[in-house]
Amino acid sequence: MTSLPEEMNAVEIDGFGGPEVLKPTKRPVPEPAHDEVLVRVAAAGVNRPDVAQRSGNYPPPPGASDLPGLEIAGEVVATGAGVSQWKTGDRVMALVAGGGYAEYCTAPALQCMPVPQNLDMVAAAAVPETYLTVWTNVFDRGRLQGGESILIHGGSSGIGTTAIQLAKRFGARVFATAGSADKCAACEKLGAERAINYRDEDFVAIVDELTGGAGVNLILDMVGGDYIARNVKALAVEGRLVQIAFLQSPKVEFNFLPMMLKRLTLTGSTLRARSVQEKATIVDAVTEHVLPLLEAGAVAPVIDTVLPLADAAKAHQLMEESNHVGKIMLKVRDGG
Repeated sequence: MTSLPEEMNAVEIDGFGGPEVLKPTKRPVPEPAHDEVLVRVAAAGVNRPDVAQRSGNYPPPPGASDLPGLEIAGEVVATGAGVSQWKTGDRVMALVAGGGYAEYCTAPALQCMPVPQNLDMVAAAAVPETYLTVWTNVFDRGRLQGGESILIHGGSSGIGTTAIQLAKRFGARVFATAGSADKCAACEKLGAERAINYRDEDFVAIVDELTGGAGVNLILDMVGGDYIARNVKALAVEGRLVQIAFLQSPKVEFNFLPMMLKRLTLTGSTLRARSVQEKATIVDAVTEHVLPLLEAGAVAPVIDTVLPLADAAKAHQLMEESNHVGKIMLKVRDGG
């Protein structure tokens, strides 16, 4: 095993608040537990749950690192007992429950995937949280099939840009919402048939027009609030609404009668609190169905901004300003 330092650079949450509470710090290099690997991190993704954790609204699950960061890519530098599928030197991208904003991070071996040869480490680090979230919600819970239609809210986000590409690739008719003409253009370039500017267009009316009054089969929503009732209006008979976040309130007054009349399914999920085995099942599905598409260049992470790890506060500021298209990433080291 390569000799490892005792300490590493990391970014911690120094009290709940705005981006300024993210502070560079020194931490001991973690040791991999049973069935874990230690990864020398090359890059880490920045996600909305990181912002929620920093704000005090999304605590890490028991036993997880208090450092933010849910997806990483890098090189395996140590393996814990029980690990046979990975060895030192392997290039991996991994879903983690925390700890990604650091030079070293442990990851369950079952939550690691090989880095496709055509992806650099920054692009690889943009895959785990985003692609697993989209797969489990759009194709597992949402049961999207070829020939169906989907409306993706937040189409220019990391989740949105991923969902547009995958839904299109698997043969769906794709619509999206976004907050500017440039963002709408980006969504359409990625494969959306029509991107709807939610600031000056009514997505319910436009979906009704585009589907000849039938509505869409599936809606992926991260907004909540008054979107919930509007989503129900925009859904087709036997449609499915999948909720993955709440940029507005999670609490609304809701009339269930349309759900009954149209036989709708309202569902949703979070990823972080699931067991390792549950996450491993999603990793296996993404490895089987999506990795070949990434390797072929048929789909790809959309990267907006790459900043050094020490600028994590700036990354969070950019995330909250919401002017980006795709992912905001932290580069931890060169090479890999």
